[in-house]
Amino acid sequence: AIAVFEQAIKRHGGYTLAVYEAVMNTDNNHRVMQKKAAQQAQQPEQQNEQKLDCQVIKFASYESRREERMNYSIKITVELSKDNTIAATTSDISLSGAKIKLSSRYQVKKKQLLGLRLVGLEQDFELGLKNGIQYEVVAVEKISAEFNHIRLKRTFIENNAKFDEFLESFIHGNKRRYKVNLDNTLDAVVSKSYEQYYIPRVTSLFTFFSLQNDKLYPSLVLTTENNIFIQRYFCDERKLSCLYTILNQQRLSQLLSDPAQVKEEYLYTFTHVVAGKIYYYSATRTELTTEPQLSALFFGFGSQKDSWQCFKVQLMPSHPEDSFIPLSLPNTAGKDIEKLNKPPSPRVQGMIKDVKYLLILTAIGTAAEQAHYQSFSYDKSIINQLKRFGHGKHKTPPKLETVDLEYVNLRSHKRYLYKTDTQIKTKEGQEYSAHSRDFSVMGLQIECDQPVTLQKGDIVELSLPELQKITKKHDLSKLKYEVMAVSKSLTTINFKASRIADNPHEGVTFFTQLIENNKDKLKVSEEAPKVPGLSTALRNMVTKSVCQFPFYLHKEAAHFKTGAIGQGLYSSPLHIILQNYGLLNETTSIDAFLTPEQINEVITPQIKDRSRQDPPLPFTLFIRFDPKKSTIEDAVKSKCSATDDYAPQLLFLKKGLKSELLFIMRVYISRTGRPDTDYLANELKYVSQYALHKAKDLEEALWSVTGVGDMVDITDETLSHLDFPAELVEQMNKRKQIWLKRLS
Repeated sequence: AIAVFEQAIKRHGGYTLAVYEAVMNTDNNHRVMQKKAAQQAQQPEQQNEQKLDCQVIKFASYESRREERMNYSIKITVELSKDNTIAATTSDISLSGAKIKLSSRYQVKKKQLLGLRLVGLEQDFELGLKNGIQYEVVAVEKISAEFNHIRLKRTFIENNAKFDEFLESFIHGNKRRYKVNLDNTLDAVVSKSYEQYYIPRVTSLFTFFSLQNDKLYPSLVLTTENNIFIQRYFCDERKLSCLYTILNQQRLSQLLSDPAQVKEEYLYTFTHVVAGKIYYYSATRTELTTEPQLSALFFGFGSQKDSWQCFKVQLMPSHPEDSFIPLSLPNTAGKDIEKLNKPPSPRVQGMIKDVKYLLILTAIGTAAEQAHYQSFSYDKSIINQLKRFGHGKHKTPPKLETVDLEYVNLRSHKRYLYKTDTQIKTKEGQEYSAHSRDFSVMGLQIECDQPVTLQKGDIVELSLPELQKITKKHDLSKLKYEVMAVSKSLTTINFKASRIADNPHEGVTFFTQLIENNKDKLKVSEEAPKVPGLSTALRNMVTKSVCQFPFYLHKEAAHFKTGAIGQGLYSSPLHIILQNYGLLNETTSIDAFLTPEQINEVITPQIKDRSRQDPPLPFTLFIRFDPKKSTIEDAVKSKCSATDDYAPQLLFLKKGLKSELLFIMRVYISRTGRPDTDYLANELKYVSQYALHKAKDLEEALWSVTGVGDMVDITDETLSHLDFPAELVEQMNKRKQIWLKRLS
């Protein structure tokens, strides 16, 4: 495009319309590429059409409708102008709008006013409309070579209350006969169903920054069982978060100076304990690049610490108004819908009103990378200069509200609050006195009087002396239980009944009967949110700002395959590559990045025996991309590794460094549990009212999702650990930025 521009300027002696047209018609112009991609998509003999069986889920893109639309096809006449009236048909209709099917030879434009006569209705009803109804064109959607769908909204210029009442009553009375248009709701349920799998499984910490007194500070963090470790890492001995000193004003200003939509950085941290107090040291890649001597000191010294961490930092705008995503259902769908469609409470709005940014922290460091940093030699005489990277403590730091993400309780059995004495005996013969906090059919949570040395996976013998007094039928001594989790304080332990195959377990049998006979007396253990509605508000704000590459594994027979990918507001490099080849429509294929062989041979063996409770497993995806190639199959080559030893990939990466673009992604994959149908309940109920088969199909599709993945770009950090010439890496990065900016 630049070359064409320069040639055209010379040819025409300045910037003219001819120059503009020449540039707009170059092969690499975005509009031209989109047109070509659309033309290719319309070719019926497209060879790889059957391969595109991976859904593209646009996160938080669903819309809410004020009214129900009814699928209703009747004859109408459309007055395009005073002397031009044509026959057409409706596709659906609502009180304040309609969608009509019109031959593509008739040209209409957005905001154009049209006059409609509902001929099909006028034959049976007296509508009292001498001049028809005026509509405004909202959108024109091509449905075939011959026809367009024209979306219309009423101007209500007629001011005819009787007709409005008739139409509303007609739709309400006939919606079961003609069926309500469910397109919006179906789209919303599909999007929401994939979102509800993704957000709870993410390993990144969601931190919201608020602006007060011209200063940005972390005010809220949204935690899940997979990212809570990052929040805990930044808490000192007072259990207070030190994020405000690490992600300080200076660093935020540096980040915000980046012109990219999503500002990215790498953060390196370690802690030093003095007299029982935890002190944090941290530096960004940008800071260390400017001072090579201190860089070697920081990496060499800090990496020796057990607390060493490397984080990927991503900062993007966040808006309080994004906290409210109304149901995709119209308020006319039922009495309760209007109540449920209310924005967050004043209390919640007060807590989020000053939010300006969302910062995502992902722990991406590996043991091999830490070992590499440990090999850095540094001048021990300048060790005091590390103080520059140290952070002080405030007596009263700004309050950081930790908010647990609320989602489906994926426990198989309800837990009931109950305190009773318990004795624990380990294999080594150690005995602990304890009491239960709650129990379920399959397990117990127990509080010990003193710290224990138990670890996940240990098998112990539990005795329940007080409960033994109420039963002679069951022997409640020396019951075998497996340790599932131990608290940080080493005093709270979660136990699960240890069963051999399907043999009965005395504890399971006893608790089953106890619960069955005392349901009205036992209190269910439910953790109420501190601020009702806050978790949902933050979840919505996160969903509106997704910048990673989510993907979903579906199970077919005995194999996993990618069944869907997610796309948020901000495209990742992989989204941009797919877009370049016209592969970011309703369906796609990511086989070029993550091949079926890699899924079967590298990923499946690692995740097949995992459960939903297990944390995500990390993999690394190495991608070489040649933008000059005309198909994605020719342009992309990839390798997938389940280990942090990158030596086998060196030659592969070296081949692509000189003339191609390299992308290295950390891939986190976890197994899913049952879908959170509570999150979708209202929309599923609405769909099942009018199309039960569609609701069942949706639920079946949800149950077929067996794994969820997240890809985070770690190219810069990984390449810094490989022995490649810095010049070549820098040149490749420049080529990459030019290519990405041209398309994004």
